[in-house]
Amino acid sequence: MSSTFGKVFRIHTYGESHGGGVGVIIDGCPPRIPVSLKQIQVELDRRRPGQSEIVTPRKEADTAEILSGMHDGKTLGTPISILVRNTDQRPSAYEEMAVKYRPSHADYTYDAKYGIRAASGGGRASARETIGRVAAAAVAKQVLNTLCPGIEIVAWVSTIQHIHANVDPATVTQKDVESNMVRTADPKVVETMIKHIKKIRSDGNSVGGIVECVVRNCPPGLGEPIFDKLEAALASAMLSIPATKGFEIGSGFQGTLLTGKEHNDPFEMRDGKVRTTTNRSGGVQGGITNGEDIVFRVAFKPTATIISTQDTVTDSGENTTLQGRGRHDACVLPRAVPIVEAMATLVLTDHFLRQRCASH
Repeated sequence: MSSTFGKVFRIHTYGESHGGGVGVIIDGCPPRIPVSLKQIQVELDRRRPGQSEIVTPRKEADTAEILSGMHDGKTLGTPISILVRNTDQRPSAYEEMAVKYRPSHADYTYDAKYGIRAASGGGRASARETIGRVAAAAVAKQVLNTLCPGIEIVAWVSTIQHIHANVDPATVTQKDVESNMVRTADPKVVETMIKHIKKIRSDGNSVGGIVECVVRNCPPGLGEPIFDKLEAALASAMLSIPATKGFEIGSGFQGTLLTGKEHNDPFEMRDGKVRTTTNRSGGVQGGITNGEDIVFRVAFKPTATIISTQDTVTDSGENTTLQGRGRHDACVLPRAVPIVEAMATLVLTDHFLRQRCASH
């Protein structure tokens, strides 16, 4: 199973949803970087369950423990291990799912690949696995703050099903996003989105949507030509997040409606730097950052586990029905925001360190 991400700043996540704990091992982190456990906990608190009335009520403190790689608040340059223990498992809710495949979940495909799966909580297919990513990204963010200060990464809920937020990527702040439980930055649609999620949940159903993200003040020159293009790395990172089904950067699919003359971003000199007058490229050209804002969007499907009766089959090949149980998000979007930010942070940290190695 591929549980490792990155080439220079490498992370390896471990653990199952209902096992003893989940976490991450970080390798390739530079030495002498000040890292605050408090900051790691802040990021974990943003993605933890039970934080509001519109997310899963599973009660987990998600308290991080640093087991290695640190001394007196600074990184040693050796592997950093971070553990978060699971404390609120309810395996009884998954007894029926142990022999019946949840439609559109990873139950069947894990059985098809491995011939065995951790049915309780979804095992590695659970979004609980992303705790390790968020913890690692909290370390990565502190690496960037030390070595490349000024980079800002802000994600927000852009749509929930048919409800669209109007947010300016150039000015949105994390404070705007964190001001409401749905994590959108358009106050006009907050209540509408919350009511819609509650209505869908009361119906035993689920909805999806889009998370948009902007990276500001990223230096030009990050990313590798051909197969390791920056947008390819971002796409791989984002589509590795559970429940994702689409990725687009800059003009994305809408760019197909324009001509080359309409789509191209003209260059100009501004304050002694090469800049573009528009940003349909989304901050990346030829797979390499050009210094403009990186703007991309990630599509999340409706949560697969729903509290409604659905047709399915058993692991012995019999047609049956399944009544969903357990504590699940009716909409993953609010908790996906910090995960999208985390994966973007990991990509940029890895490519920044790769560029740093190349320039030395």
